[in-house]
Amino acid sequence: MTGGTALSTEGLGKRYGRRGPGWALRECTLALPAGRVCALVGPNGAGKSTLLALAAGLLRPTEGTVRAPAREHLAYVAQDKPLYPQLTVAETLRMGRELNPGRWDGAVAERIAADLDPGARIRTLSGGQRTRVALALALGKRPELLLLDEPMADLDPLARHRLMGVLMADAAERGTTVVMSSHILGELEGACDHLLLVDDGRVRLDGAIDDLLAAHVLLRGPVADLAPHTVVESRTTGRQLTALVRREGRVEGPWQTSPPSLEDLVLAHLRTAKTPEGASA
Repeated sequence: MTGGTALSTEGLGKRYGRRGPGWALRECTLALPAGRVCALVGPNGAGKSTLLALAAGLLRPTEGTVRAPAREHLAYVAQDKPLYPQLTVAETLRMGRELNPGRWDGAVAERIAADLDPGARIRTLSGGQRTRVALALALGKRPELLLLDEPMADLDPLARHRLMGVLMADAAERGTTVVMSSHILGELEGACDHLLLVDDGRVRLDGAIDDLLAAHVLLRGPVADLAPHTVVESRTTGRQLTALVRREGRVEGPWQTSPPSLEDLVLAHLRTAKTPEGASA
């Protein structure tokens, strides 16, 4: 899919049970351009998995709307990588081909599962091996929108690097829109071009990563008055001040300035959201 919007929500919310834990997602409005690779980040319990399940059509929203491609054009890999344990690797990939006639890309699926024993049953595989089978099914479907919930968590660093390369190459070749949640910010920074930061069930940041980074600047230096800058977060260690501010014209003051990393940006906004009103970060 190229051009237009791949995934959009308007006032989307999900509440679990009348007396349950409450709202997992609330007032979520976003429009993800097609062809983007989106990093979905936030702390545990922020609402990331709920948002992905709603986008995949596996949950019904309590309020609001979500618009995504039809199921035959969408693939979703959940955290627990649900697969049929009694099937073999080969049987699982054959099932993917038969369930997706006319769309199945066996070459991509087999490349991802290349090092696995085709005759091994899913129940005998390690967590990382099951992840590779689940990703083979998802990419073999040739989806327009690929939703991945912590897809690399079970993989060792080398396997994670290789599979991330396959994912990004496939997305670039086909124009696939990818939404990927992960806690490994450094990994996402090199692969993703869009950021969706969710915290406490609400969207805190949404936009192209380059634009968001360019809109902020990191200051380091002596403690001094930050006015008139719009401060996202400031921290003082002894006589040293570190602050993330919004770039609004020329930044003046006795500080060294540098562009923030994705990790600087995300952590500053998350810490600010957790700081009680009236307290200093």
